[in-house]
Amino acid sequence: MLTPNALPDEAIARFRTDIANLARRPSFVNDLADGLIGIAISGGPDSVALLLLAEATFPGRVVAATVDHRLRAASGREARFVADLCRAMGVPHTTLVLENMARGNVSAAAREARYDALDDWADANLVGWLLTAHHADDQLETMAMRLNRASGVAGLAGIRSRRGRIVRPLLGWRRAELVGIVTAAGIVAVDDPSNRDDRYDRARLRKALAGADWLDPLAIVRSAAALDEADRALDWTVLKLRDERLVDGADDWTYDASGLPAELLRRALIDCLRVVDPASRPRGTTIERLLNALQGNATGTLGRVRCSARNGHWRFTLAAPRRVKATSGRD
Repeated sequence: MLTPNALPDEAIARFRTDIANLARRPSFVNDLADGLIGIAISGGPDSVALLLLAEATFPGRVVAATVDHRLRAASGREARFVADLCRAMGVPHTTLVLENMARGNVSAAAREARYDALDDWADANLVGWLLTAHHADDQLETMAMRLNRASGVAGLAGIRSRRGRIVRPLLGWRRAELVGIVTAAGIVAVDDPSNRDDRYDRARLRKALAGADWLDPLAIVRSAAALDEADRALDWTVLKLRDERLVDGADDWTYDASGLPAELLRRALIDCLRVVDPASRPRGTTIERLLNALQGNATGTLGRVRCSARNGHWRFTLAAPRRVKATSGRD
């Protein structure tokens, strides 16, 4: 494979600025350049553009990984295409093969397995930052899907620009711009047919949105960023309320929930459950049912945590782990 054509200086400058803005401090670019930068790349035009921009911006600092889910016959060939491209660019590349994907919601299972594999790879290779190629059109699709599922503030924050070491610097770019970068570089990227497969919700939505030229994906990106800030502010408030209102007793915990608005009540309940039982994974309708019970001065249990309420004050106790009863029998 031939070495890709050089990218325009203005594209590299824009990419560098976007990364710096994510951290809200100019030194972030230098900090990023001092360590390895991981690129999650499938071979599609979005992630290929990300690879080209990252390597042009931080030459010699980039490493890349492709996750092969083995869900399509062409996946192995696509991973080899990425490996050849990275070799031509002098970028170290690893293919992470996933076997025996879970049944059921294949898209969700694949996404979870992909991030787990990338996280392990980043740990093993001392990767400080892992960049993914989510862009403005992805954000529009995600917001539309979550609105249709009645998501709250956290869900409507959409695709986060940063979470842990994962950084998404292309949220301000349109899909067509990224395709243009790849074309100008002289590369024919992978065409994943599942992006047009009507069996998937996102593919059907993408087709529907294609004709809605009155929607502005970049405006949606700004709205998602504002909701992300609101979500972070609510989380900060919950932690402050924990310090002020949660009392840790010898065998139980009490929380003064009086006077809190509905969203803070919900988040405070989740926070209390996680404090009492760090292994707790409260979510969705189970939280709503438990909150309704507490607001009616009733009792309820979620996992190992027993909850009760009286006049706006919650009480939590942790049940002991169940003992496994030993049995004997004849062979």
